[in-house]
Amino acid sequence: MRARDANLIARLILEGFIDYRQQFKAITRQAPGYFAAADWHALQCLSVERIDRYEEMIDGISEKIVSLSNDGIPKPELWLLIKECYTEVLNQRSDAELGETFYNSIYCKLMQHSNISDRHMFIQSKKPKVEAYRGEQIFRRYALNEGVPSFLKKLFEDYGFSIPWENKRRDSRNLMRYIRNTIPDDVVAGEGTVIEVIRSVFYRNKAAYIVGRVQFDHQSVPFVLPVLNTEGAGVYIDTALSDENDVSVVFSFTRAYFLVDVDIPAEFIRFLHSLIPMKSIAELYNSLGFYKQGKAEFYRDFMDHLDASTDQFEVAEGTKGMVMTVFTLPSYPVVFKVIKDRFSSSKNITRSGVINKYQLVKRHDRAGRMADTQEFVNLVLPRKRLSAELLCELMSVACSSITLSEDDLTISHLWTERRMIPLNIYLNEMLSKSDEESVYLAINEFGKCIKELAAANIFAGDMLFKNFGVTRHNRVVFYDYDEILYLTDCNFRDIPEPMYPEQELASEPWYSVAEQDVFPEEFKILTACDSRIRIIFNELHGDLLTLSWWINIQQKVASGALLDLYPYRRIVRFPRAP
Repeated sequence: MRARDANLIARLILEGFIDYRQQFKAITRQAPGYFAAADWHALQCLSVERIDRYEEMIDGISEKIVSLSNDGIPKPELWLLIKECYTEVLNQRSDAELGETFYNSIYCKLMQHSNISDRHMFIQSKKPKVEAYRGEQIFRRYALNEGVPSFLKKLFEDYGFSIPWENKRRDSRNLMRYIRNTIPDDVVAGEGTVIEVIRSVFYRNKAAYIVGRVQFDHQSVPFVLPVLNTEGAGVYIDTALSDENDVSVVFSFTRAYFLVDVDIPAEFIRFLHSLIPMKSIAELYNSLGFYKQGKAEFYRDFMDHLDASTDQFEVAEGTKGMVMTVFTLPSYPVVFKVIKDRFSSSKNITRSGVINKYQLVKRHDRAGRMADTQEFVNLVLPRKRLSAELLCELMSVACSSITLSEDDLTISHLWTERRMIPLNIYLNEMLSKSDEESVYLAINEFGKCIKELAAANIFAGDMLFKNFGVTRHNRVVFYDYDEILYLTDCNFRDIPEPMYPEQELASEPWYSVAEQDVFPEEFKILTACDSRIRIIFNELHGDLLTLSWWINIQQKVASGALLDLYPYRRIVRFPRAP
């Protein structure tokens, strides 16, 4: 009876996974049509639909499993058999790693994140190692023996869209000029030089991306070709990116997930990792929309790192938050964020409100300016690896989220996020070095961050420097989400003139302030820390202090306009003259 039940449940989970993968692909495959129609809002909705669909499928399969059993939720000993049956039928699939994670999600849902062990679930993947590289199934290979013009002609033919190219001759000339300026002649003319291009096109926001690499002498150079739609006149190649850092930014953890058709995920990831080896496997899975698989890969890598390291978790550098307490492991590039038991009196938000804000960010277009996060329940850490200061901090401000045993510390709910240098610390360091150029660039990035979030319908709320971070690419990113609002929900106002001098000197404002009122004049406090910063900010982004700027961008967003926010600098864009 138990064997029959185990097999039945394993089959039910597999059928649910197959159904989910089919739906994921069906949603993704709508992207080319929406891109051709320039229906940018529909493209964004596809990303949200895929995220929601996963949770809907997990809930549905979990309910079916409970209804099948007379005992309700399967007991831990039955899960041993379920996993064994499931492994047998799953390993025949080319996306088995995703199937393992789907199983894990159902197990954690039903078992409420208890009995977490590799015996009951796939903490370590059981997917057989790939015996032979099957990359040819995911990319096209081009030789250059007939010359670059011939290769480009084939490329345009193979990657035709359902709408015509605006001007293929112009785009070909731009690409030939780029190749001549960036790739040595002996590489282009080399007999062994080949170009491999992923068959599937990557769609996100208002752009499509053709992704590939140039292979020569056991080396490779990555490249990305962003394709834009003129919303009527055709498509065109906007630029070419071949620097590894530039390609990495395209796949950044601060951007929405791509819509791209993926049949063999592991091979897809292998190809992408060859382009940007500095990018983790977890982040690459995330970038393709497999964010649960990204979480699984992150956890495995993190556990391996814990086993191989000896340093202690410690309180993260930076100003302590009023809603979250944050800690890190110095040898690992991630921070861990736990909701405090009590918030500062200035914070008008609840615990559930904080959770909702993080869910909003997961589902929203992050515009390259908000860090992606992974949510964990009942994360267990070895107690001996926590510094005394951190343990004291957690027990004093987040005790309700902490369970201590002799050997372990369990955190009931937290988020992980890429570690960055807090902007306030970065600016202080650059000012102390009299590095005026770095200060100038950072303040410019800070203002651009606020503006690009606004264009994506996000008002950051608390815009103090401490809530922003600087990435390894020197981009400024927002990472404190407890006060974010939709821009369209804000009520931007000028501060009314005081009726008499005493009002202006009073400790309390002389005017009424509703919950979603915003006074741009007050943003002057952001740069009050240093006159040098204030001068730069006012020069570059002084419009952020005016009511008119915010009303204007709010009206554009409310009208449905999506501004152009691309993951590369304007200066690298190709000319579009005939």
